[in-house]
Amino acid sequence: MTRLLPALLLLATAAAAAAQPASPLDGQWRGTSDGGSCNAPLDYVLTIEFSIVDGSAYDATARGPVPNPRHAAPPAPTPGLWQIHGVARNTATFSLISVASVKGTDRREGKLSAQSDGAALVVTETGGCRRTALLQRR
Repeated sequence: MTRLLPALLLLATAAAAAAQPASPLDGQWRGTSDGGSCNAPLDYVLTIEFSIVDGSAYDATARGPVPNPRHAAPPAPTPGLWQIHGVARNTATFSLISVASVKGTDRREGKLSAQSDGAALVVTETGGCRRTALLQRR
């Protein structure tokens, strides 16, 4: 009997998870943004499952440290990979958080707004470069 109870709880939890309704935005979304004021477009890949958004944006123009023959202070490398998280809402604009994948204590965060536009998802940076991306479901 003591072994049967955990099994029943596990089955009840699995059934409850399977009973959650899927969001109309669920699926894989891909697209490329404009360059914004930074002139650096991002390639977006987002996955939405049960309204939970998880994904990334990649800047192919980002460069790391380069040789410095003048021995001056080098410019900081720009982040090339952004992690994106949030909760999708089909009826209105919803917020997403982006965090740069950088080393050390240089933590960079950004805010995005997203909105369903017919068969597309429009993602806009609310600060920084103010890039806008049109994502299509794949």
